[in-house]
Amino acid sequence: MRSPLPLALASLVLLWTAVAGAADAPADVVYRGGRIYTANAGDDIVEALAIRAGRIVYAGSDAGVGRFTGAATRTVDLGGRTAMPGLVDGHMHPLEGGSLLLKCNLNYEALTVTQLQARIQACLDATRSEEPDGWVEVVSWFQQNMLPAGVATSRATLDALATSRPVIVRSSFGHTVLANSRALALARITRDTPDPLGGKIAHDAAGEPTGILEDAAFEVFDTLVPKPTPAQDVAAARAALAALARQGVTTFLDAAAQAESMAAFHAVQHSGGLTARAHFAPPILPPEAGHLDAAIARIVAFRKRYDQGPIVAAPRLTVRNAKLFLDGVIAGPSFTGAMLEPYLVNAGTETEPRWQAGPSRGPAVYFPAPALKAALIGLGRAGIDPHMHADGDRAVHEALDAIEALRSALPGKDIRPAIAHDEIVSPDDFARFARLKAFAVLSLQWGKPASDTVDGLRDYLGPARARILEPSGLLAAQGAAIAYGSDWPVDPLDEWFALKVGVTRTNAADAGPKYAGRLGADPGLTRLQVLRAITIVAARELHADDVSGSLETGKLADLIVLDRDPFTIPAEEIAAIRVLQTVVGGHTVYAAPGFGN
Repeated sequence: MRSPLPLALASLVLLWTAVAGAADAPADVVYRGGRIYTANAGDDIVEALAIRAGRIVYAGSDAGVGRFTGAATRTVDLGGRTAMPGLVDGHMHPLEGGSLLLKCNLNYEALTVTQLQARIQACLDATRSEEPDGWVEVVSWFQQNMLPAGVATSRATLDALATSRPVIVRSSFGHTVLANSRALALARITRDTPDPLGGKIAHDAAGEPTGILEDAAFEVFDTLVPKPTPAQDVAAARAALAALARQGVTTFLDAAAQAESMAAFHAVQHSGGLTARAHFAPPILPPEAGHLDAAIARIVAFRKRYDQGPIVAAPRLTVRNAKLFLDGVIAGPSFTGAMLEPYLVNAGTETEPRWQAGPSRGPAVYFPAPALKAALIGLGRAGIDPHMHADGDRAVHEALDAIEALRSALPGKDIRPAIAHDEIVSPDDFARFARLKAFAVLSLQWGKPASDTVDGLRDYLGPARARILEPSGLLAAQGAAIAYGSDWPVDPLDEWFALKVGVTRTNAADAGPKYAGRLGADPGLTRLQVLRAITIVAARELHADDVSGSLETGKLADLIVLDRDPFTIPAEEIAAIRVLQTVVGGHTVYAAPGFGN
């Protein structure tokens, strides 16, 4: 990263001309007097920007921007503050995130069983009118953070509540549901119910279902729990957009977009309320592996219906991605990540543990290898970028094999495949990301000591694999393109905490001594790398880097103003950064109280 250029040199090197109208025509708005990180190829920092018709017409020195200031130009004096490109979140679930704000929400908190029951009982008591048959859907349950560590929950945990209603509790990871006996009965899940493809029903020692359901095993509730109305979906989309604007997110990818999500955000756009650029990746599910032509045709039909063409100043909807789930999650107690080597089991005692290879490598990758390769090639031919969920190293390996088949079948075609999460990756596969031009879309906030990485995982992986858990820095060192994806609402929406963890590999100070220090041996990312991951690299992942992701002449004016400089503050303080203003296509979509503009 270069420091602010001397004014004379900046005027010569960074004096970019207008893209519309006369070169010196007045701008609509000018930002000056700041440190503006551009995220361009040189990672330049400039002092001023000029914006006209939603696009940047100048980026350079304060002295040079005067040419773009007219009688009607609005001037924002940054007063030395930092501005940068708007954040591009390359993997989230925004409609779900918005809807969770309207439900019985456990807020990712660490809870004892008694506290869990009390929180759910309070929701039941507040909705007594829905007894005895109204469904209760509890969300944002941080299953791996239950207290004390390793405590078990089952349907009995929920059966003890004072209700006759069916209750399901959704893990924040999105791969586990806990159901009470009434819900299991309505779903007709018994001791004889087989595991569905891509899912698992947990059983107790007597063979009865415990109430813990993994992945496809809880899809049955999709037909039982009343779906939100279109009006509720629109309300959820609006709530999500407001949360994104406060965080500084100007572009997002809905990384498993159902028709309801696309319809809701389209409705918000129609009413003039779309405040971020919305990209959608409808899913192709494992049972569709035998009907890939029809599945790809369905994605293309969504594109024809909702994709609005080239990205312009006003936010639009884009559909040019498809989501494929290859496994579940590597963390306990699920252990549904597909692994190359077995998970370990304790053959000793709690006080004298003896960890050794167990019988399970997790499930088979949800798409058989031939079907996965065929899916990627078919999507590539249709001009659709595949976006794959892969948590375990076997899932990552087979995803890379499929990308290799795609590259061989369609050489030279600009398809941008992404593998999301990559929580454990074989070192033999590190360099393949760069060679195959595969994006690693990482939720950087996971790269810290925490209940899910320490209590629920470290011993089960063993020392060698634990050392390379969440390998962001190791992948980057091998040239992988690292993009950021929050996976909200798997975690709270906190982009700046995630960026802090990406640099420091540490948890928050209040996480306690058990989770102090750095996670593993991975070196982490530099400040520049995390900022590029959430701007220009994520924009490149979404085929949007020609118009967004950096602050350069001709690009769209998507930018944020910060209350402190992420390059100069202590690294731990990056988590405390607050957005003062969010601008999309030249229009302010969020301004913090007291920030004049």
